[in-house]
Amino acid sequence: MVEAQVIVVGGGPAGSTCARELRQSGIDTILLDKSDFPRDKLCAGWITPQVVKKLELAEYPHTITCFDRLHFHFFGFPVSVRTRQYAVRRIELDHWLLERAGVPVIRHTVRTIERSRGGYVIDNSFRCRYLVGAGGTYCPVSRTFFRDSSARARESMIATLEEEFAWDCQDRGCKLWFFDHSLPGYAWYVPKDNGYLNIGIGGKLAVLKSRKTSILQNWSFFTGKLESLALVRNHTFRPRGHIYYLRRKQRRVQLDNVFLIGDAAGLATRDMGEGISAAVESGLRAAEAIARGRPYNLASIPSYSFPAILAPRVFSSSGNRKSVSTRLENSS
Repeated sequence: MVEAQVIVVGGGPAGSTCARELRQSGIDTILLDKSDFPRDKLCAGWITPQVVKKLELAEYPHTITCFDRLHFHFFGFPVSVRTRQYAVRRIELDHWLLERAGVPVIRHTVRTIERSRGGYVIDNSFRCRYLVGAGGTYCPVSRTFFRDSSARARESMIATLEEEFAWDCQDRGCKLWFFDHSLPGYAWYVPKDNGYLNIGIGGKLAVLKSRKTSILQNWSFFTGKLESLALVRNHTFRPRGHIYYLRRKQRRVQLDNVFLIGDAAGLATRDMGEGISAAVESGLRAAEAIARGRPYNLASIPSYSFPAILAPRVFSSSGNRKSVSTRLENSS
């Protein structure tokens, strides 16, 4: 039986951030994840300046792409917004964060969790006093302890199709199309440094079903648009899909010594579906609650992304992207 004071289930940004904070507080922590790292993760990889600061990414060894302007299209009408946002490759970020956390990482698929002697036992193999669920939408910690008391609304369920691949992007602008072709959501084109491109679409699953259409049909329209705009041509698309939940009313995120963080808590913003910022913040708050006995509350985490994007801050820029040395300095 492997024992630790805290077990974190899930090695994404929420789990690794929480584990690192606990270790720095001197708390014995191990992390379980069903995958080996580095591993592919479906995600546009959008991170905000706040995330850059909270994760202390000044020494990040991999590529961070900086955008000083986002190109929105609402019902076909273009709007260009000056801002400061970043994009990373999740296969790089997640692996680096997990290594930096400095806690034992064990590959294990969690199947059963039981209460035992004031703590929790996982698959008769792991025991802890505190348990943190950071396993995403289908987190086994959430499924075990929160399914009945904190059911998530179907209308907040988002279906996505995404793909990240090597591509020589001639157009370096970050583009987002909202409600195009009646999609109840938006599509994106996110070029990244070192020759990668992330594209994808996401929409409310309940609305798609009510309109008797599918995310796959919208994907076909979207890839056709990319072809017509000469953004991507002669590429064989191989998208993958996943499901997650937008932030709605505050669901229960703590039960005794069990905590939910990140997508397991359903924290993606209601307008953009951005989840990394809330994942990091929830991981920090859970660690603080465990280490210092403070209340665990996520109500103050922003539910919308647009206010931060549209914040009245002016940046000097000579283009869409900057060098690694200047972009992080200017975000601090």
